This record gives sequence, C-alpha cells and structure tokens, in this order.
Amino acid sequence: MGDRGPIRGVVDGPLAMDNTISLTAARTKRLTSLLVGAADILIVPNLEAGNILARELTYAAQAEGAGLVMGAKVPVMLTSRAGDEQSRLFFCAVAVPYAHWQATGQSAVAARQETAG
Repeated sequence: MGDRGPIRGVVDGPLAMDNTISLTAARTKRLTSLLVGAADILIVPNLEAGNILARELTYAAQAEGAGLVMGAKVPVMLTSRAGDEQSRLFFCAVAVPYAHWQATGQSAVAARQETAG
C-alpha cells in the first residue's frame, strides 16, 4: 500500500518484534529499513498474534493500550479481564472521539478547534 499511495508513510515488513523496537537488534542483524527501532504502528496478521503483541507490550514495556471494534453502530470497547480502572478509562478516551466522528462525520479535535477559535 505504501508503493500504491494510500499510505504516505514508510511501510515495511515483515519485521521481527525486536527489530521494530530496537535499533541495536536490527543493526546486529544488518537490517537497513527506515523503520528499524522506530516503528509507530505494528500490524499483525490475526487476532491471536494481536493478543500476543498486546500482552508483550503491556507486560514487557509497561504500555497501555486501547482498542475499538470499528464498523458497529456504536463503539465496542475491547477490554481485558485483567485490565484495571485506568485501562478502562483509556478505552473510553478512544471511544468518545470515535463516537463523535460516527455521529457527526467530523473530528472531535476539529470541532473543538472551531468552537475555541
């Protein structure tokens, strides 16, 4: 997709997890991608791989995540049974702007900027 134009950033892969987050690991393997050690988005092939990646980031890197099922009539929050109150708040922080966009077709950020300015 990066070559065809819909995505204007750098697209590369597949890359192993260590190469996407560690420039040292990538250099050891002599990888030269622009994304090694600096990936902003990680895409996985299926739900199971996504779950593994999310757990890796949560437990190994103390990351917080939030996700939604897109395309439903209302935002569907994906929460973990092991999630605490703070992680549920993060999910809400993602769901509210998405619900606004669904209802109005306008970014919640753009709407706020228009009313402020």
